[in-house]
Amino acid sequence: MILTLKIMKKIAVLILGWLVPGLGHIVQKKYARGFTFLACILGMTGMGLWMSGRIYPFQTENPLTILAFFADIGNGLLYLVSRFAAIGVGDLKLVTFEFGTAYIAGAGLLNYLVALDAYDIAAGKKK
Repeated sequence: MILTLKIMKKIAVLILGWLVPGLGHIVQKKYARGFTFLACILGMTGMGLWMSGRIYPFQTENPLTILAFFADIGNGLLYLVSRFAAIGVGDLKLVTFEFGTAYIAGAGLLNYLVALDAYDIAAGKKK
């Protein structure tokens, strides 16, 4: 029973860290690290949205859009909100479209690493 609670705690930290950047660290009382990650990743995502970047849904026509989908889903809760609200639709006509899309995808990929870092802390592999 204790083993399963430990595993559940690690997985919960991983999921929280994925849903909201830095939340996995904040839950573990690593406040400076958590809020720094939150500010940086939200800043990157915000700049990407401001530059009219696109958040890609799952599409099978082009293999590159599948990769973009997996990068964008790393943004967690923002990705889920973007599927129901008009966030991240992008405007291909703007010069900043590609840069904005890259910022959003980069933030998602970075959030994967941050969530895994929170998991490593919960697992005791890291301080």
